Formats: sequence, structure tokens, C-alpha cells
Amino acid sequence: MTARTLSGFSRPHVYRSLKAACLLATMTALTGGSAWATQFVVEDGKATQEVSETSRLYIDGELVATMVLDEKTPQRRAVINVPDKPSYTYALCGEIVVRNAEGKAETHLVTSQGTLYDPSGHVFQAMGAQNFTDFYLIDPSSPATARHEPGRKGACTVATS
Repeated sequence: MTARTLSGFSRPHVYRSLKAACLLATMTALTGGSAWATQFVVEDGKATQEVSETSRLYIDGELVATMVLDEKTPQRRAVINVPDKPSYTYALCGEIVVRNAEGKAETHLVTSQGTLYDPSGHVFQAMGAQNFTDFYLIDPSSPATARHEPGRKGACTVATS
């Protein structure tokens, strides 16, 4: 004879059902009720004149990745999972330490903001420009997927008093 609860189900069945319901409730709470259907990759690599780099990627105002590069770790790859929608704002912020012509270390603040259009499945490169003062994302195989808006704004803006 099998053990049954008042509802007529065996306890292992009830346990599995409760476990599945709890998992579903947790996933719904974490995702705000939407599916994590969009996944893309961001790659960052240290340029030859760089000593080190720390970059932060924000999607729709939320920090989604931090990449730290140095001599031991010259490249990083971040897999980004976000709720499914047609476009996303991004901000790419950080600090790059470079060696100048005199051999001295200089720290450059890098920042940019832009929009990613339908990024699912794409691989974006973090690119530096303007003597390491601008930073943006691009998918070389699909340049229209990312629009770059140079300048310090958005999530990269540092409050001053």
C-alpha cells in the first residue's frame, strides 16, 4: 500500500510539484515576469599600449558585466542574458591605464552610451577610440545592430558636488 495524502497523491509527487512551483515562482520573480530569451556576447581585449583596463557594461541602466584586463588576463568574454525585447540602451564605462610616449602610466576614463537592436545571438566587441577616451560596442559582422552615442552620459556619469 502506498502512502497517500488527503488529496490522494503520493508524497514524492506532491514534493516534485511543490519544487517545480517554487522554481517557477523564483524565476518569475527574478525576471520580473518576463523570459530571459535574449542572449548575446560582449568581448573585450587589452590593446598593446594598455597596462590594464576595468570596464562595466550596463543594459537599460542595470550593471550586467564587469571585465578586468591586465597582463595575466588580456581578454574577457561576458555572456549577457536579458529579457526579450526589440532594443536595449547600453552604457560602457571604465578606466584604462596606458603607457604614454615617455613610458609613464596614464589613466583614461572611458565612456559611451548607445542602443543595441535585436542583439540576440550577436557577438559585440568593446572598442576604444579617441586616444582611449571613448568606448563603444560593435558587432563587426552586423554594424547596424549597435548604434553609438559618444560622450559622457547615462550610467557612466559620475556625480560631483
